[in-house]
Amino acid sequence: MPVIFKTSILLIASNIFMTFAWYSHLKNLGGKTWYFAAFASWGIALFEYLIQVPANRIGYTEMNLAQLKILQEVIALSVFAPFAVLYMNQPLKLNFLWAGLCLVGAVYFIFKA
Repeated sequence: MPVIFKTSILLIASNIFMTFAWYSHLKNLGGKTWYFAAFASWGIALFEYLIQVPANRIGYTEMNLAQLKILQEVIALSVFAPFAVLYMNQPLKLNFLWAGLCLVGAVYFIFKA
C-alpha cells in the first residue's frame, strides 16, 4: 500500500477523533462546566494522537513537512464539513466549497514537483 494512502487513512481516522474532541462538547456538554468538557475532550483527543503520530511518521518517510501539513488541512476540512452539517446540524454553505477549492490549489502547488 502506498505511503500517501496509509498516511491519508490514518489522518482521516485521527481527524474524526479530533473534530469530535474539539466541537462535540458544544452540542453534548452544554450544561457542564468548561473544565468537565475539557477533560472529556482530552480523553477523546488521546485516541487522535495515538493515530496521528504514526500517520505523520509514516508520511514523513516519503513526504516533506509542508506536504504533510497541507494533506492534514485538506483532510481536516473534508472531515469537518460533513461533521458540521450532519452532526452539528449547521447549514451547508458555499464557503465550504470555496475553502475546499482553495485547499485543492494548495495541494496542487505543494505536491507539484
